[in-house]
Amino acid sequence: MAHDVAAGPAKGKLVIRNLGLVLSGDLNQPILDADTIIAADGRITAIGRAADLDCERADSIIDAQGSPVAPGLIDSHCHPVFGDWTPRQGQMGWIDSCVNGGVTTFVSAGEVHLPGRPKDPIGVKALAITAQRTFANFRPTGAKIHAGAPIAETSMVEEDYAEMARAGVKMIGEIGLGTVNTGPEAKKHVDWARKYGMETIIHTGGPSIAGSSLISEDIVLEAQPDVISHINGGHTSIRFSGICRLCEQARGAIEIVHNGNERAALEAIKTATELNLTYKVILGTDAPAGSGVQPLGILRMIAFLSSLGDVPPEVAFCMATGNTARVRKLDAGFIAVGMPADLVFLDKPQHSAGKHLLDAVSLGDIPGIGMVVIDGIIRTGRSRNTPPSHTAPVLVGH
Repeated sequence: MAHDVAAGPAKGKLVIRNLGLVLSGDLNQPILDADTIIAADGRITAIGRAADLDCERADSIIDAQGSPVAPGLIDSHCHPVFGDWTPRQGQMGWIDSCVNGGVTTFVSAGEVHLPGRPKDPIGVKALAITAQRTFANFRPTGAKIHAGAPIAETSMVEEDYAEMARAGVKMIGEIGLGTVNTGPEAKKHVDWARKYGMETIIHTGGPSIAGSSLISEDIVLEAQPDVISHINGGHTSIRFSGICRLCEQARGAIEIVHNGNERAALEAIKTATELNLTYKVILGTDAPAGSGVQPLGILRMIAFLSSLGDVPPEVAFCMATGNTARVRKLDAGFIAVGMPADLVFLDKPQHSAGKHLLDAVSLGDIPGIGMVVIDGIIRTGRSRNTPPSHTAPVLVGH
């Protein structure tokens, strides 16, 4: 479909008015004093009060009607294959469904579910480059998918990483999903990838599927990757003492995922908070996986960590947006001048016991989504997957 092609951002001036709450995605200032956002050609140019901004000569106007807005959510850990299809669950349209859950940016942790996935060096490189190129040109429902994450195999050598980097591959998939599963071997591959500017992640916990391996805290600490993938297990967690040790000693970001051990997730967020490391916490789903596709997985993680992990809801939103953008070096995740106009309009669900959005999230309610905008283009109206939101924006001028 035409809207699935990477055709570029919106053209012209977009004015968004009557916002009830603006969540920035930035831990330094999670809530902005603003009721209006202006974008030009798909990027934010001004944020503030309508009386102080130039709202004239707009090509498009969205009346938020009191709806809060947040940066488009980021799934820091997913497993795309080709197109909007997951062979793991035999399901079409999972990315589109997640956009209806407020996710506008997806980061691959490896295209590991491809049937017959090649494991020889040439095949690994070919798959990574193909996935990177494919998703650079294909954006289901406007979603931005950062793919091309090769799975490290023991047969690979340094030149393989150099070749992939030259071809535009910028990250590797989860170490431990292939044959690299010891501390010294993992460190060697992390060092090679890092030498050529590629971001590094590592599976943490017991095997996720047949053929993958246990990756203990000792292996993670020896390898020291950029991201500790699913510190709460994917699905099986390491010991809680190991989680604490990783928070204390590992250099990488602390990734908590939906498809992990929920008790371990609470242990991780408790430790990270005590150590003043909330800026290192990022959120993912680890979907599609054996437990399925979770279109509301990131929203569920925000509500879970806020209601049971005592994370202020505005901070939980930062973990799902700006924190990940900063760690993964993404052009996304913040409502700030110069950033893409990737926005999710959301509010407390109708009939929630919460007084407003943040109160409802702190009680564990999943917000309702009224609209999703990517690059200044409206991609969805009221979500087909969330409960109906208390307020919802409307397009009033175009």
